[in-house]
Amino acid sequence: MSERPASIDAPSAGVFGDMLRTVEELDTPEGYKAELIRGKIVVSPWSKLRYLRPMRRLRSQVEAHAPEGHVAETSPFLFVFPPAERGFGPDLFVADETAFEAEGRHADGAALSLVAELTSASTKDADWLDKLDTYGRVVPVYLVLDMQVGEITAFWDPSPKGYRSRTTVTFGTSLRVPPPFDFDLDTSEFAAGADVES
Repeated sequence: MSERPASIDAPSAGVFGDMLRTVEELDTPEGYKAELIRGKIVVSPWSKLRYLRPMRRLRSQVEAHAPEGHVAETSPFLFVFPPAERGFGPDLFVADETAFEAEGRHADGAALSLVAELTSASTKDADWLDKLDTYGRVVPVYLVLDMQVGEITAFWDPSPKGYRSRTTVTFGTSLRVPPPFDFDLDTSEFAAGADVES
């Protein structure tokens, strides 16, 4: 398996349900995840090792401010967005715990209260384009940690046309995470995992 994501064309009958079943039945190699992006099944590697520290720091902070009954996780779960025919496995998510009481291998994207993606060279386009568009219609808060630029962007106020608000700060600067979290995120440790060239 390469470092770059690989696309698998959908079957000609390509209905979202069929593609979702295919993703669930895929035997992806250890350290890889499968997602439904732009009508294709995309297999890409999980985050780099040096992303662990920023991810853990982010998780501990958002978890402390999560809405009641919501859980913060970095576990590899697939969240589906049937109207957009998408299925994403976020790097970090906060979701209503009741979403995990259902049978099956994927959860409803409407259960998410926050999603965070840490960009890599291989996933950056999907994080900034397809995921931004899909999350922006449903998920209250979307955080993009741009590990190549050393910045974090918060998107909020979803609408049928996407997020209405956003703010960006460089790593090391405090970022206000909007409701339902409503706290100042300390980004000082995120730079340690960044890929920014000096």
